[in-house]
Amino acid sequence: MLPVLSVAAEGERRVPIAADKIADQLGLSEEEREEMLPSGKQRLLHNRVHWAKFYMSKAGLIDTPRRGVFTASEAGKQLLATQPDRVDVEALKQYPAFAEFYGQSATANEPDRVPAATRATSLTPRRKNRSMRPSPFLMQR
Repeated sequence: MLPVLSVAAEGERRVPIAADKIADQLGLSEEEREEMLPSGKQRLLHNRVHWAKFYMSKAGLIDTPRRGVFTASEAGKQLLATQPDRVDVEALKQYPAFAEFYGQSATANEPDRVPAATRATSLTPRRKNRSMRPSPFLMQR
């Protein structure tokens, strides 16, 4: 995440421009730059930049002044001033807003929470069939 924050500290950026700059800094080959996600719908590098931007925005390190544009916030610039070796999830947990966000997303996967699929299998056959009937709303054109 550190390269994304560093690029954002230089001024307003869009993901494709940030990804190109980071790829240049890391010396990535053309093949590495163009590598796609398994879905084939997005470049891997762009995906990683988006996730880094999302996580750091939850920590308050990245601002989004307008759609598609991001920049380092004052907190992000202050973090960079400390010359960190890396910015990762553990570092972001030091920021209360991120810790709260990350804690909420982690609790959604706690074992004591019963997933919807498990609840559906515990329904009686009659109730299960009724719950699987399409809604009249969905059947309208």
